[in-house]
Amino acid sequence: MRFVLQQLALAFSLLLLLAGCGPQEGAANAGDADVREFLTRYFSTWSAKDMDGYGACFHEQARVVFVHQGTPLSQGLTDFLHGQKLSHATTTVPMKEVPTDMKILRDERTAQASVRWKLTKGADVTLGTDCFTLIKTPAGWKIMSLVFYND
Repeated sequence: MRFVLQQLALAFSLLLLLAGCGPQEGAANAGDADVREFLTRYFSTWSAKDMDGYGACFHEQARVVFVHQGTPLSQGLTDFLHGQKLSHATTTVPMKEVPTDMKILRDERTAQASVRWKLTKGADVTLGTDCFTLIKTPAGWKIMSLVFYND
């Protein structure tokens, strides 16, 4: 009987040790909180028509690429931001874009994020993906490149 109890104790200890070696629930997300907060601000400033706040999310040398029917259409930051301002200025219905899923890979200097989003424009709904490359600056995270497309 004593041998069985020792074996059970050993097996239980081994299970605890192995459980500690695997990924912990929420551990990856906890280290991404600052990136998630930045990306959430990116979407909320756009939806609030805060184009100054939205523009501040980008590094001054950022490039933006829209993938349309498999063809990349590249823009510099100035042209892209101007187009976003015009979109808000000329729409007849409110537009709101919200992230629906974020996948983040990061270290201390850079991050890459794939963000699924939902754009609501009146009764119309468009789904798509933004692929970000971010850089950590003294002022916080900034977008170095954005590649996006609609479903």
